[in-house]
Amino acid sequence: MNPVLPVVWLPRAQADRLAHLEFTAQEKPHVAETPDARIDRTLSRLAGFPALGRAGRKQGTRELVIPHTPFIMVYREQHGRLEILRVLHGAQQWPV
Repeated sequence: MNPVLPVVWLPRAQADRLAHLEFTAQEKPHVAETPDARIDRTLSRLAGFPALGRAGRKQGTRELVIPHTPFIMVYREQHGRLEILRVLHGAQQWPV
């Protein structure tokens, strides 16, 4: 069994997550908690299997599509922990 890595949300990723949740709450209040719960479930799996995602668009990162959502989690394994860098909508323009 793989050791579970501690998870650290970097400030930009926290802001991404909050913005997506606020938008969903306004536009689709009946599903506002669903994407967040799916992010949490995916993160639980990812902490034990950090290679689960594909190689990222930026060197040193990995990306994992959050099932049944339009979101992609960008992360890296560094210093013995899993750092969540961004949570991006698949349709948004990605940072360079």
